[in-house]
Order: sequence, then C-alpha cells, then structure tokens
Amino acid sequence: MLLLLAGCAAPPPPEPPLSYPPSARERMLRIAEAEWEDWGRQASDAPARGSEADAENFPRVLAYWRAVPEGAGPIARNRPLYREGSPALWREPAWSAAFISFVLRGAGVDAREFPPSSAHSYYLDALIADARRFPDAAPFVPHEVAERAPRVGDLVCADRSAVPISSWRERAADEGRFRPMHCDIVVRVARGRVEAVGGNIRDAVTLSRFATDPAGRLLPRGPGQPTWFAVIENRLGRLPPWFPPSHSEGPAS
Repeated sequence: MLLLLAGCAAPPPPEPPLSYPPSARERMLRIAEAEWEDWGRQASDAPARGSEADAENFPRVLAYWRAVPEGAGPIARNRPLYREGSPALWREPAWSAAFISFVLRGAGVDAREFPPSSAHSYYLDALIADARRFPDAAPFVPHEVAERAPRVGDLVCADRSAVPISSWRERAADEGRFRPMHCDIVVRVARGRVEAVGGNIRDAVTLSRFATDPAGRLLPRGPGQPTWFAVIENRLGRLPPWFPPSHSEGPAS
C-alpha cells in the first residue's frame, strides 16, 4: 500500500530560478565580444576573414560543442576531418546554438536557468516555460518583436524554416518540436540599428547589424531572410536583490 501511494504522489514543484548578480551579465557580454575578437572581428556586411574550416579555428568550435550535451557526436565526426585537413571541417551540424550555450555557460549561468542545447528551439522552450511559470523571477523573458526594443544583453531570435512563425507564443504552442532558428546576443544599440554577435554566421562568429525603427524595435528583414519572432529580455543582474523590480517584466500569458 505504501508503495502504491508513493507511486501516485504528485511530482515536486519545479525549483524556482536563481537571481544572478550583475557580474554574470557582464561576463556574458565580455565572452561574446572576446569570441568575436578571436574570429577576427568579422561583420556580416564585410568580406569574410576566417572560416570554421580553418585549422586555427578547430579548438574554438570544439569548445562550443563541449558546452552542450549533444556535442560528443559532432566532435567525433570532425576530429578525423581536422586530422585530414578537410575543407568540410565543422560544416555540419550547425553550431550557432552551441555558441550561445558556450557563452552562457562561461558566464556562470547554470543549466537550471539556461539549459544548454545544440538547437535554439529547445533552449528557447525552457526559457519560455520558465518565464510563464516564474514571471517575477525568470532571468530570461520573451517579448514580441513589436513590443520591445532590444537592449544590450538581450537575445534576438529569428525563424529559419520554410513556414516561419512570427511570435514567441506560436513557439510555445509548438513546444518540444525541432524548428530551425537562430539567435544572436545584442552587444550594442545605436540609432537605427542594433549590433549582435552570433555563431555559425558565414561559418564564423560574426557581428550582424539589424535595422530598427525610430523606437528602436527591429524592422522586418528582407526577402529570403529569417523572420523575427522574439526578443528575449536578459534580466541577469536586473532582479532582486541586485536590482529593484521593473514594471514591465514578464511575458503576457
């Protein structure tokens, strides 16, 4: 009888997220900028200066894959390519989500608050669920592109699929299914644009410049480009006890 009752017991409630100090946010941005520097300060609108296939970049991409649970397979497949000097080095699978995971892991953000993944769609699922469950405590909060002007430290996310979504709420309804996506880390904001660093853009860690409207919100991208669907607010170091609560936090239900 005791075993039967134990089997019927409700699972424990999810653990609330931790509130991180400002140093975590600062480290996140320093690491993103440092990786961009290491790749030669490449920009998406300028000639390429290096590639994932360059032998000197082998350990860089390997480090990104080591940051995610799925990294063993890609590393095992690419070690022989490096040994052979193959131009196909790190060509597949895409490593942009591993790069984001590497940056957050290096910043000291635990897997409870940012689950590392080789797919943007899966870590976003966790961030969205956390923001809905703990709107006052989640360190990352999704916003509609039309509702938030990106700020330094935010993630800007686009859908790369043939039939793209245009709202994070659509992703919430599709939770758990793979969808090709891409997110970048905002490192600078200026009038008319945001600058963001991401991985596996033109086969490198690259800075991209995205146009914004007079209010600083992302403008739609051109034909054939991925479709914006979310701005992920970064609240590392911006929650109590480190910072007073803001009035605008938390996603709409």
